Amino acid sequence: MGVNYKRLWKLLIDKELKKTQLKDIAGVSSSTLAKLNKNEYVSLEVLVRLCKTLECELEDIVEIVHAEDDAGDNKYFRNEH
Repeated sequence: MGVNYKRLWKLLIDKELKKTQLKDIAGVSSSTLAKLNKNEYVSLEVLVRLCKTLECELEDIVEIVHAEDDAGDNKYFRNEH
């Protein structure tokens, strides 16, 4: 399972903002921006800061990607009777 920030980049286009502008306005570091570009995990604090800056909700900027090989391998939902 992973994350995808395509929605964030689309939202930036819609708001006519560049990634570097978002970095400066939201106060995120260059390394955090690099992680976002690589669809890597960032802290919830960063995601909330981005949402506040862009006046949006979490689902507007991040998508949870479910890998096929993770299907049915969740010990919390498996029926072990």
